[in-house]
Amino acid sequence: MIIIASNFDGYIEPVAASSEDFMVDPWVWIAFSAFIILLLIVDLKIVMRTPHRINTKEAAWYSAGWISLGLLFTTVIYWWQGSLAAGEYLAGYLVEKSLSMDNVFLWAVLFNYFKVPKEFQHKVLFWGIFGALVLRVIFIFGGIALIEKVNWIIYVFGAFLLYTAYKIFKSDITEANPDNNRIFKWVRKVIPQTNGYREDNFFVRENGKKIATPLLTVLIIIELTDVIFAVDSIPAILAVSRNEFIIISSNAFAIMGLRALYFLLADMKDRFIYLNEGLGIILAFVGIKFLVSDLYEIPIWISLCFIALILIGSILLSLRQTSKTELDKS
Repeated sequence: MIIIASNFDGYIEPVAASSEDFMVDPWVWIAFSAFIILLLIVDLKIVMRTPHRINTKEAAWYSAGWISLGLLFTTVIYWWQGSLAAGEYLAGYLVEKSLSMDNVFLWAVLFNYFKVPKEFQHKVLFWGIFGALVLRVIFIFGGIALIEKVNWIIYVFGAFLLYTAYKIFKSDITEANPDNNRIFKWVRKVIPQTNGYREDNFFVRENGKKIATPLLTVLIIIELTDVIFAVDSIPAILAVSRNEFIIISSNAFAIMGLRALYFLLADMKDRFIYLNEGLGIILAFVGIKFLVSDLYEIPIWISLCFIALILIGSILLSLRQTSKTELDKS
């Protein structure tokens, strides 16, 4: 459906009534992909050209920069396609950002378990994020194609999200134990590796033979566990929008900012005691949104407000409760 709108000069122009109505030219995809690649190159070769420990102040500025970039892209979508598309982008960004919090805390568990030096962690996360972006693009196009061909799959997605919401609501990511992880056991069995780290190298040559370092094991586990997280987040964001560009762009900016968020929040994982409950409620909401979509389309502004309210509320309640507990102990 296309709505006709008039601008100040009297020119009549079509405006998409739904984000699914607008088409994205190939040059837009190329320009956006080039922009993302440029950001990754700047991050790796300029911002983090020398391996070092990222302190809280640097992490705060680093995270603020990525979040600002992701939010500012909302204005690009608004200028280009209007308020509905901008609302879907922002809701998608918040969904992906909130659900990715579990990634951040899982990384903290993995890095602590493998005793990865802090100055090497950024490189592992950089390549982990790069791989995650590639996998998300594949999953997103596949998910949209599946919904278009098999419409009733939305009920499967909705039921799956409700089940996942329950599991997340009852789980505690901070208690994850890599020793119980099948992926961890498989990687260590299949890939021979050195006994210790060799600076920030994934491979080294010893005795004329190329061999992996434990850093590669950490990277592989991060990549494979992201696939598991993507199984939750992709159906969730498909409940917000079905437009490939909106979903991919919101995912890209949310995921690229996770490294900065990790360095800022990793040491605070024990403070977010109600985060899983918040994420469970958000997933349950988008699951219900899927299930009722044929009967009633929940307005995007309601989705946006609900997701933001639950995410901010769970974080603030967590900080308040843990601060109170610390005061009682003192």
